[in-house]
Amino acid sequence: MDNPTVLLVDDEAPIRKLLSEIATREGFAIHTCPEGDAALETLAEHHFDLMMVDLRMPGLDGLEVLRRARPFIGSTHVVLMTGYGSIDSAVDAIKLGAAEYLQKPLNLSRVRELMREVRASVERREAVVASEGALAERLEFCGMIGRSAQMQELFTTIRRLAPFVRTTLISGETGVGKELVARALHTLGPRREKRFATVNCSAVVETLFESELFGHVRGAFTGATDHKIGLFESADGGTIFLDEVGELPLAVQSKLLRVLETGEVQRVGSVDSRKCDVRVVAATNRNLEVEVAEGRFRSDLYFRLNIVELVVPPLRTRREDIPYLAAAFLRHFAREFKKPIAGITPSAERLLIEAPWPGNIRELRNTIERACLLGEGRLLTERELQPGASRFGAAPDGVVRPPVPPPASTPSPVVPLPDREAVVAALGQAGGNRAAAARALGISRRAFYRLLEKYALQ
Repeated sequence: MDNPTVLLVDDEAPIRKLLSEIATREGFAIHTCPEGDAALETLAEHHFDLMMVDLRMPGLDGLEVLRRARPFIGSTHVVLMTGYGSIDSAVDAIKLGAAEYLQKPLNLSRVRELMREVRASVERREAVVASEGALAERLEFCGMIGRSAQMQELFTTIRRLAPFVRTTLISGETGVGKELVARALHTLGPRREKRFATVNCSAVVETLFESELFGHVRGAFTGATDHKIGLFESADGGTIFLDEVGELPLAVQSKLLRVLETGEVQRVGSVDSRKCDVRVVAATNRNLEVEVAEGRFRSDLYFRLNIVELVVPPLRTRREDIPYLAAAFLRHFAREFKKPIAGITPSAERLLIEAPWPGNIRELRNTIERACLLGEGRLLTERELQPGASRFGAAPDGVVRPPVPPPASTPSPVVPLPDREAVVAALGQAGGNRAAAARALGISRRAFYRLLEKYALQ
């Protein structure tokens, strides 16, 4: 475990020296600031486990520092110190997120006890993080992670069906992991050594659908200069995954039905049929019963595909899985970005659990990736996770609602990750000064340098 961190903010050098000596003996990594503005700059770039700030300082006083630092504090244990205590200032400090209010001259025994309590809290949190990471590995099933009853039931069903089923329909919202379910069926079945072919039915040009799926012969249409085998033939003996099958044109639906019923494909422009033994797994985020009722999907094809239907639940209905999914994604991206990130702070984890996740697991993964890119310390905090997990107000009924606009005086805690054009523009406006460009974009210098690497702007 890395040492816990403390930020000491006091305009009196002897106080900073005394607290630094105590913090060093208690095993803390120390940052000190003589005034409020410097403290805010430090807080904007680093997460601290403990912050001790003086109430009365030149410039920004302690309460104003807390007020402006609220977006950055998160799970930091905040202590306000003062030689001029009052009931009103104590109440204000608590409202602004302070956990303790210490009178000067400081009770050094209480200071040491406080630091030990914070260190113990950090150690407990890291133990929980390690436990969640280890459990996430044990819960992994063919690339999926789920401790919830819904997912465990889904995993059991996949195990039972994989050796036998030839045609399966997987339904679920966008981003829930339907392709992982399809791959699990293939991996656990008797065709695992054969090809797993994927076609995104929403991404193929309608006029080329038939050629992509079934192939064509030379001269079948303009541009067909040679014979081509389709995906069904190329996956012979294996599995073909039809993603977003609800997007198939009606003309292709009838030919797909014929292939499923006869086990034969006919290339475009050919009069001959070819035997083709494939397992067909189709997926959709649409309600195909509604599509059938409204004439956009053939009923006979729907019933042929829907011999067995697997429903993948949305993330908002299985929130108990979020800590383990987040732990797995964090471990992956920490390794990829070569970061020492070990886990997520408790308040950041609550933010993840309470968010509605309209984009499901894909959105959670993207949020963790972005947070790992921006993260500087050993724990991810709320500021790295925003605006990903907090873009929408979480609702207890799981319904996604627009966020409530913050008061006009509330500063935006984090800006979205800039794209390449924004980085180039900021560099140009700053005359090539990277520190100034980072400030203009509202991100730390370290995050800015990583964006330069990502966009090959070194």
